[in-house]
Formats: sequence, structure tokens, C-alpha cells
Amino acid sequence: MNTPHIPVLIDEVKDIFCELESGYFVDCTLGYAGHSFEILKSHENIKLIACDRDIEAINFSKNRLLQFNDRVSFFHTTFSNVIDKCENLPIRSILADIGVSSLQLDKKERGFGFDSDKLDMRMDQNSSFSAYDVINRYQKNELERVLRDYGELREYKKIAKKICDEREKEPIDNAKRLADIVGRKSQFRGRTISPATLVFQAVRIEVNSELDELKLLLESIKNSKINNCILAIISFHSLEDRIVKQTFKTWAKSCICSPDVFRCDCGNNNAIGQIVTKKAIEPSLEEIKQNPRSRSSKLRAFYIERERIYEIR
Repeated sequence: MNTPHIPVLIDEVKDIFCELESGYFVDCTLGYAGHSFEILKSHENIKLIACDRDIEAINFSKNRLLQFNDRVSFFHTTFSNVIDKCENLPIRSILADIGVSSLQLDKKERGFGFDSDKLDMRMDQNSSFSAYDVINRYQKNELERVLRDYGELREYKKIAKKICDEREKEPIDNAKRLADIVGRKSQFRGRTISPATLVFQAVRIEVNSELDELKLLLESIKNSKINNCILAIISFHSLEDRIVKQTFKTWAKSCICSPDVFRCDCGNNNAIGQIVTKKAIEPSLEEIKQNPRSRSSKLRAFYIERERIYEIR
């Protein structure tokens, strides 16, 4: 079966998880099973816990992973909930690929791409809240917050006003019109990215609560019983990567006392493991050439276990 999605950093992911021998691998964002397929193929004693909020992805991957059927359990849920469902199992690896799949982007009826006839962007199609609601029902100040915080748009006020003015004429009910309103040109105020790209990114994050989901996932892992486990997270923009980077730094700190404290009184034993990737791993030029959508991906990994020293890459 051909996959409609090319998994990013696949060789790097396989390298991170190369020492797996037994136990469970949790794929928090199964997608079209590109990463999970390779892990199951390479590690015959590993079992997979597969999670995705997109039922279309779950159904596709059930067929794709049919040959490993006795080693896979599927969960149709947000990735922030999956750890609570399996923390008592011997989990030895966790992967979260925090991105939109190629099929979601390319299928016009999903409303993620510029040329879609819909304005949707829901990863979970059972959700009642969509991009249409953000664009047509948010107050101007709410739109400004979304564009500023999630799109990091310098002209967020101007763009929010433009959207509000246009929706007064008639509802903005498709992605094509939204992209035309905010601008598709890649050269924008000295940047090599179009305002439409940043607006769509911001709205998608809002619709799917993506940053909150990432924070909840990290918090659930920290508070779980999981141990002797390597966690890898692939992010696609600076907001996600910043959360992962700062969280891993915090997890690796043994002393959490304020810098102003003269003497440590926290016990100096608060680290839950150590950072595996000294800096984020990025795709090679060859991979970017083959799959341009991988260009902004970054992989960071953390080993959850207090004492063991894991090789820093």
C-alpha cells in the first residue's frame, strides 16, 4: 500500500530509536503510519500504541499496518490523552510528529490548503469548531490575538481588520477567498513566506488547540510512571520547538532553586532524565529536495530516566 504522506526525518527517527529491544512504542500522532511502519519493521519485538485524532488517518493506517496487526493497538483520541491510557505498560519509546499530514493539506475537502473550497482545518472531523468559526465569528481583538501569537505576523492588526471588513460583505466560507484576502505572495515585508501561509498556520493552531495539546502531552509524560524511555518530538515551527526545547531543559535540571537562593534547598534531585539531542536535528538538503514540506522540521529527543547516561547526538 502506498502512503499519501512522506514521513519526515525518517532515518533520524530510526537512529534515535535504534536501541529498542522490547516493550511498547507510542506514536502519539500516527498519521499515515510512515514512522510506525518503519519502527515495527525494524524491531520485531516492539509493540505499537497508535494514536491520532483524525479517523481518516486511523482507518488508513489500520490497513497499512495489517501485517503487524497482533502488535498494534489503535486509539482515536488527541495525543494529550494517550499517555493516561497506557502509562502502566512498559513504554520504551514515544514519538510525536507535530505537523499536518500531506493528505490533510492536499485534500481540498479538508480545508487546510489555499485552494480549498471549504474553510475547515479540523484534524478531528467530529469537532464542531472549525476555521470558519474563527474567521467569521471571532471579534477583531480575538483575531488579532490569533494572528499575533500563532502566526507571529507583524501586521496582525491590519490583516485582522481586512478580514473583518471582507466578512461584512459576505461570510468568508472557503480557503481560496481567505488566501486572496490576506495575500499569497511569498515576498512579504522582506520575508520569504506569504502572509496567507502564516494566517492559515495561526488559524489551524487555534482550531486544533495545537500548542495546548503539546503542553498537555509533555505534562502527562512528566507526571506519568514512564521510565527508561526515549521521547522524540518533531516540530514544524518556532512556537512548538520553543516549547519542546524549554521543557526538555527544565526536565534535565537537577536543581530547581531560584538563582537568588544562596544554598540549594530543593534536594538537587529533580531531573527526570537528560537531553539526547544537543541541538535540534534538521532534515538534510537531499530530504528537503525530495520533500520540500520537511524543510522546517526539527527533531529533539529526551531520555526519561534519572541515572542512565544516554549518548548525546
